[in-house]
Amino acid sequence: VAAVCVYPSMVKVAKTALGNSGIKVAAVATAFPSGQAPRDVKIRDTKFAVDQGADEIDMVISRGKFHQGEYNFVFDEIAAIKEACGSARLKVILETGELVTYDKVRKASDIAMYAGADFIKTSTGKIQPAATMPVTLVMLEAIRDFYYKTGKKIAMKPAGGISNAKQALHYLVMVQETLGTGWMT
Repeated sequence: VAAVCVYPSMVKVAKTALGNSGIKVAAVATAFPSGQAPRDVKIRDTKFAVDQGADEIDMVISRGKFHQGEYNFVFDEIAAIKEACGSARLKVILETGELVTYDKVRKASDIAMYAGADFIKTSTGKIQPAATMPVTLVMLEAIRDFYYKTGKKIAMKPAGGISNAKQALHYLVMVQETLGTGWMT
C-alpha cells in the first residue's frame, strides 16, 4: 500500500498508527465526495489536513461549474487548493462517470494538470461508471501530451470498478504502452 486515505479529522490518528512504516497518508479534503462546498471551506479543509500531517490531498472538481462551462472557475479552484497543499501532493478526482463524453474527460484532465495536479484520478468510486478502459486511455493520452509540452510527469489513478487481477493487468499494460516505463516505477 503506497497510501492510506482518510478524512482530514483522522490524519493525525493515521500518521500515529502508521508510524515509520513508509505508508503515506492522503486526506479526502474539499468536501469529498461531492466537491460541493465554497472555495474558502475547501481551502481551510485542505490546510487543516496538511497541518495534521497529510502527505497527499484528494480533491473532487466542481462538476457543476465544469458542466456550466465555467472552466476558469475550475482551474482557479484547483490552483488555490494546490497552493494550500504546500508540499503535500494534490490528486484531482474528475468523477468521469458524470463527465459523460471523452472530450469532457480530456478537457477536465487538461484543466487539472495545468492548474497544478500531481495526480489525476478517474473517480471517487461513488458514481458509476467509474474507471473504464476508454476513459483511462483518454486521461493517459492527456498526461502524455502534457509531458511532451511541459516535461512534467503527472500520475494517474484509475479508481472504481477494477475488481480483479486480470483487469488490473489490462490497466498496467495500457499505462506501459501509452506512457512507458517511467510511469510504471
